[in-house]
Amino acid sequence: MPGTVLVTGGTGFVAGWCIVELLRRGYDVRTTVRDAAREATVRSAVASAIDAGERLTILSADLTADEGWADAVAGCDFVLHPASPLRSSTPDDPESFIIPARDGTLRVLQAAVDAGVKRVVLTSACAAASPPPGSTDQNSDESVWTDPTLPSLTSYQRSKAIAERAAWDFLHDHHGPTALTTVLPGAVFGPVLDPGTVGSVQVIGRLLDGGVRMLPRLPFQVVDVRDLADIHLRAMTSPDAASQRFIAVGDTLWMTEIAAILRANLGPAAAKVPTRSIPDFAVRVLAHFDPASRVMLASLGRSHRYTSAKARRIMGWSTRPGAETVLDCARSLLKDHVRMSEGTNGNDH
Repeated sequence: MPGTVLVTGGTGFVAGWCIVELLRRGYDVRTTVRDAAREATVRSAVASAIDAGERLTILSADLTADEGWADAVAGCDFVLHPASPLRSSTPDDPESFIIPARDGTLRVLQAAVDAGVKRVVLTSACAAASPPPGSTDQNSDESVWTDPTLPSLTSYQRSKAIAERAAWDFLHDHHGPTALTTVLPGAVFGPVLDPGTVGSVQVIGRLLDGGVRMLPRLPFQVVDVRDLADIHLRAMTSPDAASQRFIAVGDTLWMTEIAAILRANLGPAAAKVPTRSIPDFAVRVLAHFDPASRVMLASLGRSHRYTSAKARRIMGWSTRPGAETVLDCARSLLKDHVRMSEGTNGNDH
């Protein structure tokens, strides 16, 4: 089965672990970076987990431009597309976030279709399978589609919903050998390969460094980044996974539970992890003044859950315990912090 796979956005948290897992399973891997100067960063991150040898090729391509994608996809058997903008340079303009996510996905799909790639696996998000706030349905499966016009959505959530829908519409109109599968992860935690690109892992980092003073009532349906890489590869090769959506979540942990896991297992390293909770009404008051608090409102105290039963049934996928994921994540962040501090001291002297 091993062949050549393109993984978009090689500097990303999910992309890095997809690259590592593909190399472990014998594939040749190509990946893209927006800036050729980031090649050394990608190679260093991958080398922390596996020796890529000559099997990793890094090319320049940007989701906002057509150039480079045809060359990146040429000769590939599969494409994994986890790349997506994580933040907008102009946060007051949601379109500056949404357009790159949607149009970048369409660029990758067009190149894949033109090259006759067997399958594209798109990384979407649980945010693309959410019922409207106030829904009495307490569980979502892959049949649920988020309404991107809901005013409660963040630009990130809206971009994921719009990009995934655009991908399905595109493949519906382009008949050929290329199939699409989408993976919808929850909160992605786990060990980092590159401390400079951590995505959702910053939640754990902020608990450790004292950036969170009190604990809001927020639930996280955790998925380990290593398990997420595994489901991408299963979705890529499983005959029954073609033209399917798969939610990828493991254990549900409230932020208070995550904090308790850190304090119980990390000793002095968890000294800054808070113990006090903040009432819901206080978060709602803060949301009038603090954009970060405003983002929490849709999930605050919400018991809604997503199910990965389909992925477990069709592909035999399984996940690590959430506590293991949280601790492996925290320990990798602490290790990188120590290493960077030692490096700084060395340079100072």
